[in-house]
Amino acid sequence: MPKSSDFREKEVINIRDGRRLGTIIDMEFNLKEGRITAIIVPGSSKWFSFLKGEDDIVIPWERIRKIGDDVILVDIEGRRTYHDYSSD
Repeated sequence: MPKSSDFREKEVINIRDGRRLGTIIDMEFNLKEGRITAIIVPGSSKWFSFLKGEDDIVIPWERIRKIGDDVILVDIEGRRTYHDYSSD
């Protein structure tokens, strides 16, 4: 079983436009169900990827299409930020 640290080493790529989104800086979990609900990659204005900000991109788990050895392929239309996601 993979560890959460294994995911942080993989680059996230959007298959819609081929854009590299960066590496995972955080994850959201549903503790009641014991599963990952979203991965978070830094927004475009990040200088330090370890600081969570309002422009971070939240990718729901359902939008992950493939997890490979080196990359995670996702299918997202736009840039949904942490602020947008947390207001749902």
